[in-house]
Amino acid sequence: MKTISMREQDVQRDWYVVDAQGQTLGRLATRVATILRGKHKASYTPHVDCGDYVVIVNAEKIHATGQKMTQKKYYRHSGYPGGIKEVALRDQLQKFPERVLEYAIRGMLPKNKLGRRMFKKLKVYAGSNHPHQAQQPKPLEF
Repeated sequence: MKTISMREQDVQRDWYVVDAQGQTLGRLATRVATILRGKHKASYTPHVDCGDYVVIVNAEKIHATGQKMTQKKYYRHSGYPGGIKEVALRDQLQKFPERVLEYAIRGMLPKNKLGRRMFKKLKVYAGSNHPHQAQQPKPLEF
């Protein structure tokens, strides 16, 4: 049996829509990262972006286990001395619910050009509406 090595032009991409309502943050992020990388396909090739597009809706209705809503912190720095900012998960979900899932999924992708290309196939929306109906995304259940 021959080993298949995909080329970029041979990759067949599908569109999936995932409802994040009631899902746990980390578990959903790992499953979506697997689909973005293409590891769910038999033709997975590590050096080729062979993953599919994923549209996540209802990002504001995701939950976390334990005390993560108050204890999990997101940090950013302004570049100035003493310019570090800290935001709890609960506050981040209220202000920018899309970013919570984006940060979690981005951390699970490769840290190189290939990972940045994979991340561009992720579309996250806070509400239940999305502008990708023309691509006819298939619902994905976990």
